[in-house]
Order: sequence, then structure tokens, then C-alpha cells
Amino acid sequence: PFFINRGGLPVDEPTWERMWRHVGRIHPEGARVAQRIRGAADLPKIPIPSVPVFQPSTPIPERLEAVQRYIRELQYNHTGTQFFEIKKSRPLTGLMDLAKEMTKEALPIKCLEAVILGIYLTNNITTLDRFPISFKTHFSGNYFRHIVLGVNFGGRYGALGISRREELMYKAPIFRTLSELIFDFEEAYRRCWHTLKKVKLGHCISHDPHSVEQIEWKHSILDLDKLTREDFRKELERHARDMRLKIGKGTGPPSPTKDRKKDVSSPQRGQASPHQRNSRGDRRPSSEKKPADSKAMPDLNGYQIRV
Repeated sequence: PFFINRGGLPVDEPTWERMWRHVGRIHPEGARVAQRIRGAADLPKIPIPSVPVFQPSTPIPERLEAVQRYIRELQYNHTGTQFFEIKKSRPLTGLMDLAKEMTKEALPIKCLEAVILGIYLTNNITTLDRFPISFKTHFSGNYFRHIVLGVNFGGRYGALGISRREELMYKAPIFRTLSELIFDFEEAYRRCWHTLKKVKLGHCISHDPHSVEQIEWKHSILDLDKLTREDFRKELERHARDMRLKIGKGTGPPSPTKDRKKDVSSPQRGQASPHQRNSRGDRRPSSEKKPADSKAMPDLNGYQIRV
């Protein structure tokens, strides 16, 4: 009971069931037509994008271009049906498993899926800082949301992602400050007749693919209707300083992984940044609310359940 995707690989039936339900609402005979097409033997083979593989000597900018090229080759998903269910509350290890599934199925993706893929494909670039950047814009009476993966290498900022608009996805790491990068996105939105309303910035993401930590998606929420231009710039640079401080001080011991079965203590987290803006984004796991008593500490099975 499985289907074959465009690369000839098996795809779990629930993914395609969701697509058939959507197709059936628009075209009652859609499932039958799709099955007839899929069973045709004379159709040309559609190539599967190859996951980029790097040599140790490959420069970081070239690696980022290759990752963006791969994301672009998967193509933007215009079907109206999201093929992969992404829950932002999942631990990083679960999201990395989902990213691996995306590379196997090679289906079109949207912006959030591109961010997860970008994290997965840059995990081995340990000198690269990655953090999520979310945008909320207004156009013609409606609000629109978009997300990209911000990157920082050698003190220069850029972004990875996918969008219907070429100027709202990849940004080479050439921007000297975080505010320059965000202002470039704002100008790109302006050319699309969108007004930027909010920017949400997360903290740096661990390079450990087995980490059970959750991604901090919105450490800072900046409402442009409530900030002057100069205040907006200052808040962006303050967030950049917060990330540098967090990286400089470290985040405590390595996060627990699925392989650490002998460790029964709760993971320690680094000190909260003094300039955190969003209380909801600063919520700690329930395990941190308990006193540091070894008898009260949860064992690793709790983390396995979360995963």
C-alpha cells in the first residue's frame, strides 16, 4: 500500500491520501486521471535533484550556493497541499528525520520546509550560525507570512529559503550587519507592493542533528508599527549581539541525545539573554522548574517520549 513519487521511490500512503482528497474537491475524476498517468510507461523520467556533497576544502559560500541550488531544484509547491507536516514544537532530531524524508521523496516544498532542509544540509558547517527569520506583511487587505533561514559566516549575514519571488529567498552572505539583511528583505517586499509589518527572529540553532532541544523560533518580535526606523535598526543589532553573546558564552553542556542512555540528569541551559523580547519564546521546559534533586530529575525515557 504505497505510491511512487517522481523519482521512483516509495512514498507513504497518508501523504498521497491528503493530496487525493484535495484533488477530489477540485476535480472529482482527479484520482483516476492521476493513476492513469502514473501507470503510463511511455512518460519521460523526471530527474531527482542530487543532495549536495562537499569536500572539506570547499569554501563556505560555495556550499551555501549548492544548498540553495538544491532547494530551488525541488521547486516551490504550488499545489495548495502541503506534503510534509512540520510541527515547530518538535525537537531538532525529529525535524532532521523529516528533512531526510524530504530528500528521499524529492517533492515540491514551501518556505518552512525549505528552512528545515537548510538546517539539515548545513549541520556539518559548524562555523556557520543559523537562525530563523519570519516576516509578516500586508497587501491588498490581507496578511501574508514567510520564513527563511538566516545565516552568519565570518561576520557576514545572508539567508537560505524558497519563495514564489526570487528576491525573497536566497541572500548571499555579504551583508555586514543583520539590519542590512532585514532592510534588503524589506525593500524586496516593497517592490512586490507588500508592507512589512512584523519581523520575528530566533536564536542560533544547534549543529547536533540528534539534539532534543526545540528551535527557538521567535526570541525577538519586532512590530514595525510601534517602532521608529532607528529603533527598528537598534533592536535588530541588539538581537545580533544577543546571538553573539550566547555563542561566546556557550549554552552549557551538550544537549542530550537519543544515544545517551546512561545520563539521567536534566539538561542544563545557558543563562537567558538580558535583552529577550518575547516571554512566550523564553518559556523553559517543565523539567527546569524542578529543584536540582537527583530523585526528582526525569530519566531519559522522558526525552525519548518527546522525540
